[in-house]
Amino acid sequence: MTRIPLLAPALAAALLLPACKREADTPAPAPAPAAQHAAHAFAPAITAADFAEHVKTLASDEFEGRAPGSAGEEKTVRYLEAQFRRMGLKPGNGDSYFQTVPMVESTADPATALTLTVKGQPRTLAFGTDMVVGTRTGQAEVKVENAPLVFVGYGVNAPERGWNDYAGVDVKGKVVVMFVNDPGFHSGEASLFEGKKMTYYGRWTYKFEEAARQGAAGALIIHDDAGASYGWDVVKNSWSGAQFDLPVKDDPEPRLPFQGWLSAAQARQLLADLGHDLDALYKAAGKPGFKPLPLDAQASLTLKSTIAEKTSRNVVALLPGAKRPDETIVYMAHWDHLGKHGHEGEAAAGDDDIYNGAVDNATGVAGILEIAEAFSKQTPAPDRSLLFVAVTLEESGLLGSKYYVAHPTVPLEKIVGVINLDAMPVIGKSRDITVIGLGNSEMEDILKPIAESQQRVLREEASPESGFYFRSDHFNFVKAGVPALYAKGGDDLLEGGAQAGAAAQAAYRDQRYHKPDDEFDPAWKLDGVIQDLEALYAVGRTLAGSERWPRFYEGNAFRAAQDKLRAGAE
Repeated sequence: MTRIPLLAPALAAALLLPACKREADTPAPAPAPAAQHAAHAFAPAITAADFAEHVKTLASDEFEGRAPGSAGEEKTVRYLEAQFRRMGLKPGNGDSYFQTVPMVESTADPATALTLTVKGQPRTLAFGTDMVVGTRTGQAEVKVENAPLVFVGYGVNAPERGWNDYAGVDVKGKVVVMFVNDPGFHSGEASLFEGKKMTYYGRWTYKFEEAARQGAAGALIIHDDAGASYGWDVVKNSWSGAQFDLPVKDDPEPRLPFQGWLSAAQARQLLADLGHDLDALYKAAGKPGFKPLPLDAQASLTLKSTIAEKTSRNVVALLPGAKRPDETIVYMAHWDHLGKHGHEGEAAAGDDDIYNGAVDNATGVAGILEIAEAFSKQTPAPDRSLLFVAVTLEESGLLGSKYYVAHPTVPLEKIVGVINLDAMPVIGKSRDITVIGLGNSEMEDILKPIAESQQRVLREEASPESGFYFRSDHFNFVKAGVPALYAKGGDDLLEGGAQAGAAAQAAYRDQRYHKPDDEFDPAWKLDGVIQDLEALYAVGRTLAGSERWPRFYEGNAFRAAQDKLRAGAE
């Protein structure tokens, strides 16, 4: 068992985890997959050994990368169910631990080619190398013939900021081409949007949503490593193979016939052939008053996809509160990853084609299991209820959490706050805690003294321009008006300082993120992540034992949604 360090009295009490006898009416465990390693004896406290056991199991080759709708999903959700049963937690969706999430699986034909006719001369772009495309329509074949291309800057329509990249142009039936991230990112102008810090307008999900609202026939985002915060390999790996979406009936937002990405090299060549310089367009598009630029080029595409209607599952477990069970604190993590698939040029016999997703996000799931274990043994029992939600389809656009928020198993207005665990760092103890989206809600005020008792400070993420606040499942709760905390160990490591932390994060991003090499490593330094879990447990314990309802800070974009949600509860 990992020793809990000497802490301030309040935190020491919050982390006290005495063992207690199992309740007599604990349900019998469900059959678990062989990889569960049933011989492992889990401790009542948060420990490195237990955390590692969960990660090793979930990220094992036996679970095949935990793709939704696969045999790996079945093993994953049964493992989670068995763990929650073992702890004595109750089903969180009526009498079931599962919430069925309908999904449409679309697998684009990798032989798909995009033809760009530039000044009358056709040019063929190859799938995976030059571009990646897909459809959210659920149609087995999508055809676009000679659709005019229009460059729309950053593809942003933000009336409250006086910014509209679609002003004065009708893009119905056309293919829009745009940059990733916000106007302030490439220009370096701090006064534009949030400067280097990404807003939701910078996310590729928003850009495709807006292009669909504008009636476009398709949309292509120009990739660049810095603006996207990842390289082309990540785009290729994430967008090839099976792609998942909610059925149209469960997501009424308009959808594009096709959407995807252009490689930077192809975009630069296309624009050069049309007499435009890519770097000059970055500057022009990053200035107020930018006007859309019709291009003397057309796009043609026949996108054939294998379509299947399937279901996936969120896993939901409940620890009822002893005094105010209708008030709930949610801990969440996504269990899904990219599954098992090869790619052209790297799928030779013997190559590793399993995307194990150890850090992303077996670590987060292991984290909520460890925190659930701690709460299940807590004495006295928490006053408020604790709900543990392991969601699916995060890698497909936060779809599992999107579905949950639309179909909550407890009323949203009764959720006090959400604590999200995603890709926990396994690089050792740090002097700081990274709060992704620092400055959003009073959830941070609860974490701050806990961090201080661990001799740590709260810091914003190192690259707010990457938009991580909008890239994980808590954000669907935030949009609905529920405050959320997304925090993890920082980069200022006790061993090596900020330089070592930045190097470790860069190595993960460049070598393992969304790649087969994201595997469990016995050499991981787990003392830091255990300290993180203790802190996040303490946040929940503080909330569970109080009557406090954290608010979004004054002036926050989501405070009005919270006011509306809370008004409905009164």
